Amino acid sequence: MEETTLNNNIHLQLTEKFGEKITAVSEPYGLLSFVTYKDVIINVLSHLKEELKFNFLTDITAVHYPGKDHGIAVVYHLHNMVEKVRVRIKVFISEQNPTIPTATSVWKGANWMERETYDLFGVQFEGHPDLRRILNMDDLGVHPMLKQYPLEDPNRVDKKDEFFGR
Repeated sequence: MEETTLNNNIHLQLTEKFGEKITAVSEPYGLLSFVTYKDVIINVLSHLKEELKFNFLTDITAVHYPGKDHGIAVVYHLHNMVEKVRVRIKVFISEQNPTIPTATSVWKGANWMERETYDLFGVQFEGHPDLRRILNMDDLGVHPMLKQYPLEDPNRVDKKDEFFGR
């Protein structure tokens, strides 16, 4: 079946099941992408896995949008290996209260991905069996991928423009 037809069928089935909880549907580069909400994300992921055969969780990550109302987007990438089609799901959450239900009840492999996302972005996955840092030191006081601090120390003398003819 052609990719666009598959994406249209997936979109229709999701809209039938979840209605207005499926928004901002687009197809950049043939990748079906949509936004949903944290109160239905586990139901959406379960439906995609069980009914639409998206049997492989490729990735869970996040994107930080500083200064925006939504703050952080948790991004899921799924793959239906039988039909050879992928889907991207985004859930926007508050930067002040970055919580979302864990996907480990749907995919056991979400465990490591959620720990990484917690470590780098500070997203709290509610119900996660072992949510702790996985890449950084336990006592690190920041989440490095949040754009909340300067990228470089302004006092470094080896980075002065005059040393580079600028």
